[in-house]
Amino acid sequence: MKSNKVSRRSFLTTVSAGTVVAATASAIKPMESISNNIYVKESGKLAALGGEPLVKGKVWPAWPYVDEKIVERVTHVIRSGKWNRIDNPSAGTVATFEREYAKLMGVKGCVTTGSGTQALHTVVEAMGFGPGDEIITSPYTDMGTISAIISARALPVMVDLDKESFQLDPAWVAKKVNKNTKAIIPVHMMGQPADLESIMSIAKKHNLKVIEDACQAHLAVYQGKKLGTIGDAGCFSFQTSKTICCGEGGGIISNNEQLLDNCYTVMNHGTSKKGSHATIGPKYRMNEFEAAVLLEQLTRAEEQFETRNRNAAYLSSKLKGFKGLVPQKLYKGTTKGSFYLYTMAYHKEHWNNAHRNVFLKAVAAEGISLSPYIRNGLHREPWTDNILARKEYQTMYTPERRQQFKADLNLPNCDWVCDNMVMLWASGPLLATQKDMDDVINAIMKVYENRDKLHLIS
Repeated sequence: MKSNKVSRRSFLTTVSAGTVVAATASAIKPMESISNNIYVKESGKLAALGGEPLVKGKVWPAWPYVDEKIVERVTHVIRSGKWNRIDNPSAGTVATFEREYAKLMGVKGCVTTGSGTQALHTVVEAMGFGPGDEIITSPYTDMGTISAIISARALPVMVDLDKESFQLDPAWVAKKVNKNTKAIIPVHMMGQPADLESIMSIAKKHNLKVIEDACQAHLAVYQGKKLGTIGDAGCFSFQTSKTICCGEGGGIISNNEQLLDNCYTVMNHGTSKKGSHATIGPKYRMNEFEAAVLLEQLTRAEEQFETRNRNAAYLSSKLKGFKGLVPQKLYKGTTKGSFYLYTMAYHKEHWNNAHRNVFLKAVAAEGISLSPYIRNGLHREPWTDNILARKEYQTMYTPERRQQFKADLNLPNCDWVCDNMVMLWASGPLLATQKDMDDVINAIMKVYENRDKLHLIS
């Protein structure tokens, strides 16, 4: 069938003239907002119902990115025989990466670890938090955020989300501060900044530490500063899916040199740089192979970052004003995001009340794979009962506090986000071309044109 692309402006003009294209007349209502520059194809029957897929054989850029230079760096480390950071403490790949990453981020130093979870736990321990202390954070995150807190036997206090940004809501943060609160861990979900202006204001008022969980947020910029540099410390993950990656790995950055020294000691099983066995600490060292991969990743990280931002901005411009899928809200001052994921809120009332899974199945049949993200907020997982049954939590937290912790696990906005999130996995796909982004939009719009047929998809 011949394609007939219709912009919103020309579409509304056609509506006023009473000559709407037949293929869209029953599907798109003139009062529904579809932005300028969205192009809707007269694309026929849904592929999920036997029609022709809009996109065939879509191949996204592979992730993680691999080339021969990465292989050469790792090979060099293998041949050196120095595989551990303590074998080459100042000139090895780990030490070199720490210096280069600190330089890239514009901070005084970096301490690497074996994962983002380890980075977060290291900072919690280095700041001296433990039993009896409370740390406020988000329920909409990887379990590593919570693990960092409960590994220190502190109490994670989860607060509800802002439904549009998918980030923890500062209004709820302020309500949950009490005399035992020691820190806030904002999580920059999908690589976009949380509302740090509000969070830093709350922290200053109550003399709290701020540990930025920037595990998904490499190079993102908020109010002129890179994420991870605004709080007392910033933690990053270099796990395979991340936009700078090495399989597993983590990093801590800060401008507080004493904190960085403390983090090194905790990370190094409690042993300081001077060799003094000073405190309690796990062994969280990054190895030389991981750092070799990261060093080569840094050579193109900024270029890839700009490409992801450009493609994300293009997608958002095409979806502007479209009520069916609303891109993640970015807070004022967010000039660039990491776009680890490109996420949208699915509003089923604009899709004839079709369940999100039906929509995802329909779009997938058109050749574009979108997906949910986090199935359940962490307030709905069994670790909450596990810690309350443990002797140390029963000893350090009163029955009343434990009861309140349980009662506070009602977080409806987080539940809504889990149930209505739609994402394009971005580490690879957002490195694609503008034509690929058009394919995403056109697949979505083809399904939208046929939303009255979604109930037929089983």
